[in-house]
Amino acid sequence: MPVRRLLVAVLAIGVVAVGLMPRATASATGQARTPKYVYLTFDDGPSKYTPQVLKILRAYGARATFFEIGQNVRRYPAYTRLVYRQSNSVQNHTWSHPDLRHVSWPVFRSQVLTADRVIRAQTGYTPHCLRPPYGGMNKLEAHRASLLGKKIRVWTIDTRDWSRPGTSVIVRRALANVHGGSVILMHDGGGNRSQTVAALPTILRTLKARGYSFTTMSCT
Repeated sequence: MPVRRLLVAVLAIGVVAVGLMPRATASATGQARTPKYVYLTFDDGPSKYTPQVLKILRAYGARATFFEIGQNVRRYPAYTRLVYRQSNSVQNHTWSHPDLRHVSWPVFRSQVLTADRVIRAQTGYTPHCLRPPYGGMNKLEAHRASLLGKKIRVWTIDTRDWSRPGTSVIVRRALANVHGGSVILMHDGGGNRSQTVAALPTILRTLKARGYSFTTMSCT
C-alpha cells in the first residue's frame, strides 16, 4: 500500500476530513471552550485483531470509528456485531478496497452499496460515512458519494501502521501533532496488526493524560 498523501487534495475539493466537531461550551471565565476530543479510526477490518483492539478500547473507556471492508464483514460477521455493540461506529470502506478514483459509476455504486448491505445485516444500521481506500479523492468521487447519501471522512494523522514500522514509531506518529479534533488513522485489518495492538495502550494512556476524550465520527 503506498504512503498516503491527501491533505492538499482534501483542501482542494472541500471534503470534510473530520467528524462533526464537539460544540463549544462556556468556561468559568465566560469564554468559549471546545472539549478536547480525538477521533480514533481503524481501517480494513474486521480481522482476527479486531477483538484485541476492542478489548483495549474498552479498558480505557474509549470509542472509535471502524471503516470496514464488506468482504471482511462477511468473513467475520461476529466481530462487526461486537464493534457495534460496544458503542463504536461502523462505517463504509467499500466492498473490496479498490481505488474509487479509477472505477466506473456502476462499480463505485456496487462497491459502496454492497458493503452497506453486509454492515446493515450485522448492525441494523446503514453507514453514512465513506472512507475511500488509499485516501484517494477527487471532485467526481465526492459527487458520487453524495448521490449515495454518503459523506467522505478521511484523517488528519496517518500513523502508517500498515507498513509495520515498529510499535514505538506508531506511537510517536499518533501523538506528534495531535490536537482537539484530530482524526488518527490506524488499522485493525489488512495484514499483521500486532504492532498496532501493542501501540494502542500507550497512545490511549498518553492522550488521556493530556486531557483528551474519544468519540466517534458523525456523518449525519
